[in-house]
Parts: sequence; C-alpha cells; structure tokens
Amino acid sequence: MIRHDTIEKANAEAHGALRSDYDALGAHLARRGIEIDTIKAKVAAYGVAVPSWGVGTGGTRFARFPGTGEPRDIFDKLDDCGVIQKLTRATPSVSLHIPWDKADPADLTAKAEEVGLTFDAMNSNTFQDQKGQDLSYKFGSLSHVDAGTRAQAIEHNLECIEIGRAIGSKALTIWIGDGSNFPGQAHFMRQFERYLEAAKQVCSGLPEDWRLFTEHKMYEPAFYSTVVQDWGSNYLIAKELGDQAYCLVDLGHHAPNVNIEMIVSRLIQFGKLGGFHFNDSKYGDDDLDTGSIDPYRLFLVFNELVDAESRDDFNPMHMLDQSHNVTDPIESLMVSAMEVQRAYAQALLVDRAALSGYQDANDALMATTTLKAGFRTDVEPILAMARYENGGAINPVQTYRASGYRATVSAVRPAVSGAGGGIV
Repeated sequence: MIRHDTIEKANAEAHGALRSDYDALGAHLARRGIEIDTIKAKVAAYGVAVPSWGVGTGGTRFARFPGTGEPRDIFDKLDDCGVIQKLTRATPSVSLHIPWDKADPADLTAKAEEVGLTFDAMNSNTFQDQKGQDLSYKFGSLSHVDAGTRAQAIEHNLECIEIGRAIGSKALTIWIGDGSNFPGQAHFMRQFERYLEAAKQVCSGLPEDWRLFTEHKMYEPAFYSTVVQDWGSNYLIAKELGDQAYCLVDLGHHAPNVNIEMIVSRLIQFGKLGGFHFNDSKYGDDDLDTGSIDPYRLFLVFNELVDAESRDDFNPMHMLDQSHNVTDPIESLMVSAMEVQRAYAQALLVDRAALSGYQDANDALMATTTLKAGFRTDVEPILAMARYENGGAINPVQTYRASGYRATVSAVRPAVSGAGGGIV
C-alpha cells in the first residue's frame, strides 16, 4: 500500500492553493444562497464501488495488450482497489465477479479489512464457459433450451449468493449474453419465458435483506436479438420477479442517442431503479472512462438522482464498469470515481425551486440555463477538500505516480501474455 507520509507530503505542497480556491468558491456559492460546507459533506459521504476486474488491462475482440504489474489474483486486485480508495476516499467498496474472484470467504474478508474495503454487489458469470464446466453456454444460459444448462446457470448464481452472504455483500447482479445471431434462431417468447422461470429460482435464493439487479444490454455478444435487450424488458423482469428485483443501468448498454436520464427517471418513478454501472461511450458499449466523452449526460443522470434523494427507500447502488486498454487502470478508476463525484456535486448545486418554477411556466430557456449553472460550476475545490479532510490525496493521480506503486508491484508480479483476444 502507499505510505501515508507520501500522501501527507504531496498534500502539504498543494494545500495552500486548495484553501484559497475553496474559499473563493465558497464566497461565490454563498452569493447564490449555497453553503459550500454542506455540499462538501454530501460529497465526502458519497462513494462508488470499483469493479475487481477493472484493475486489470482490458481488451477487444482482436487483442489485449497487458500492462506492467497486472494483478495475479483477487488478492492483488484488492491491493490495487485499496490504493484507489486510499487516495480518492471515493471508492469504499469493491464488486466481485465469480468465478474470476472465487476464494475462501474468510480470506477475502480479511484482505478487504486489511486494505480498508467492503464488498458491493456480487456478479455472476454465465456468459463464458469455465474450466471444468459440464455444459456450454454457447447458445444461452438462463434462457437455454436445455433444462440442464439452465439448472447449471441457476446453481452458479446461487453459489454467488452464498459467497456474497459470507463476505457481507447485499446484492447480486445478473448480466447474461443470451440472445440470437440470426432471424428465426430463437423463439422470442419461449426464450423470455425460460429466462423468467430461471431468474425466479435465483430470486427465491436471495436472503431477505438482499436485492437482485438485472442488467439490460441492446446487443453483444448476441447481435440479432438479446433476451434482456432494453430497459422496458428489464422493467418487466423486475416486476415479474417481485419486490427484491430491480433494474441496473449501464450507461453504455443503450442505442446511440437514447435519453438515458429519462430512463433513469422512469425507473425511479416506479420504484425499480437498483443501481448503475458508470462508464462512457462514443459508438457502443465502449466501457471508456466515466465522463471522458459526455460529462453533461453524466450530470443529467445525477440531476435525476439528486431530484429523487428525498424519496422513501431510494438507495441505488453505484459502481464503475470500465475496460482500460491504453491507460493504467488504477489511474483511470481514480479519475472516473472523481468524475462521478463531480457530477453529483454539480447536481447538488442546481436551484431546484427555480427549476421547478421555470418548468411549470414552460420557460424552456431559463429551465435549461438553470441546469447549466450547476454543470458549469468548477467544483474541483469541493472534491479536493473532501478528499483532504478524509485523509486522501488532494491530487490523487500525481500522488500515485510519485509513490512508485506501479513499479513496486511490477517487480513482484510476473508479466502477463497478451496473446489472443477477448473482451473482459
């Protein structure tokens, strides 16, 4: 782990400028009737989970180019995730993927405590065939025509629940690659019926205080049709499965130019928004760093979330889900976590009373200008001060690079082959 005195030394050099910037922003916000310390407290209490698989280098269908110091197992991954939390104070939990991260629950819990983390939602994997697996998922898993294959997928999800129960998780996320690649290959209705029947069996294995998140995706790896194709199908699933079932929204799993913030609003309105996989995209499910392409869309999503904060039992789970092909994954995840916090802080600055008034008056120009007043505010001093007061780094990426962490782990973690392709 990165030594605390490394953080303190870097912070000492940057604190004076931060104090000046924070005070200046505080005076500016005060003129708008906003107390900066109130916003800072909310930002400091906000966290987004990091994906265990995100600290490794990703890839495409064509190739993978591994970086130095790749984690060898889940315990190396937890070390890397702990560094992200230590520097940003924005990522207190990690989301595991089984069987990639399968290990003794007692060892997982001990390691998480060592690096200052807890466990977020569990993720099952029935979109790949694993070593020693009896039946193949080539033609589907929870919706497969073969009852034995469906039973195998159900059992895997129930195993994920048991592992999660032992390590303190409270949710299971299911994403399947089931669908078809040719017209006529699958009977849409019967395929969906099989999925619902299997998902109900998984849901019946949830502890009472758990939630089930189902994730929709328009295409890939099935390119003609996907069983859980869109938010409408996902909402139907959540309704069919009952009170413990919710919809998970991945920002890259929609058709280009879809109004994702309106989808978020609809799911909030009907009590079925379970959480997010934050990332960004230019063309499809690119899994780019959060906020790297369309930060305004991210802000508009958070505008809906902040608007709903006063609703009873509104507690969506937030997680990053990215593939880092050309950057240091730790750096990308740190930047993304801060971008999520930035969008949250900007949304907190929106004058909601004024916005509501303009909406009721059909004043389109002033309504959108009111939104942009929050988005255009440079909230970096708030984010940095929240990190500093929580023991994190004022400048996480610079502090990380100065620590030499990547070089240190590279010396003990063997180089990984980049042969072959495959999306991770």
